[in-house]
Amino acid sequence: MLRTQVTEKLEDLSHNVSSEWINQRLNDCVEKIRSMIPRFEGQFPSACTTNMAYRVKNNDDWTNGFWTAMMWMSYQVTGDDKFKQQAQQQLISFQERLDKHFILDHHDIGFLYSLSAVAGYRVTGDYQSMIIQAADALLARFQEKGQFIQAWGKKGAPNEYRLIIDSLLNLPLLFEASKLSGNQQYAKVARAHYQQVIKHIVRQDYSTYHTFYYDPRTGTPLKGATAQGYSDDSCWARGQAWILLGMPLYKRFNPDMIEKGQYQHLLNYYFEHLGKDGIPYWDLIFDDSSHEPEDSSAAAIVACGLIEADQQQYQQDGIVYAKGILAALDRYRTISGQEGLLQHGVYAYSEGKGVDEANLWGDYFYMEALMRLTNLEWPTYW
Repeated sequence: MLRTQVTEKLEDLSHNVSSEWINQRLNDCVEKIRSMIPRFEGQFPSACTTNMAYRVKNNDDWTNGFWTAMMWMSYQVTGDDKFKQQAQQQLISFQERLDKHFILDHHDIGFLYSLSAVAGYRVTGDYQSMIIQAADALLARFQEKGQFIQAWGKKGAPNEYRLIIDSLLNLPLLFEASKLSGNQQYAKVARAHYQQVIKHIVRQDYSTYHTFYYDPRTGTPLKGATAQGYSDDSCWARGQAWILLGMPLYKRFNPDMIEKGQYQHLLNYYFEHLGKDGIPYWDLIFDDSSHEPEDSSAAAIVACGLIEADQQQYQQDGIVYAKGILAALDRYRTISGQEGLLQHGVYAYSEGKGVDEANLWGDYFYMEALMRLTNLEWPTYW
């Protein structure tokens, strides 16, 4: 891996991250989540905060699974049945949402059900049928012309004939369904989609597009673009984070994959475009002179990706760099009177949505990284 001032700083910071340090921060996460439960009883926090407070919402967004997963993690940390009961109650609404196909015309079925039903299966051994049902809904979005899972909108909508980089985190649901059911069609579709992402979303300089379009008549690849980055030609920070976690996760299910060189290049691009404090701006086109908002959630995702990459032998010392990122995020932790776990995240800058706020995925991946480091054998919910 390319060494920079930032990577050297992360190495130095990692020395401060002891087992006691990790456990203390994980316990702080659990207690912050515990304090939030009464306000969201029977419902869910919004995707991002407004003035550092989440809104109360029903199970109607792509982000609800992050909240349920934090219940499961809190239960695994503490053994407190309160968290388990919360997660099980929330899973009732996940089943209802699936049965009614309520706001599921998107590929984030994987985010929703890996972090609720697969998580529940990991902890209790239940929810297999929900996993399969959710995987069926995701499988139904596969486009034969183009060989990809359509990201958004009604299947086949001409203006939505595309995939997005986030999709790599939806594929583990399909691999889990293949394992549980013995039906290899789920895994076959996941592999076909993955190949399209890697082939078309990665640019020659190892930056990434957010989204990539195909011709709805023929499936011919057309163009890369962005929906949340600065421009079609820039590199959305959270997009680069998704691939840095998505690739080693894919190798977990496909051990014969050999993409270490490509992964190293993608990681180098990320590190070369960080601010001096080791946290990315919301788009990697920006640097410390830009005065643009940083995105702590992207850093938390990369921390998880580096741990997974270390375990899949894609990145030597990945765990060291992950610890450095968590140490760099220490000053981003929420304080008393604020909800969530991490400040200074960005949801959708171009829409003015969740800018310099907490968000559920930032909270979740921060906590997942801590969980991974407390026990490297913890199987995760992916």
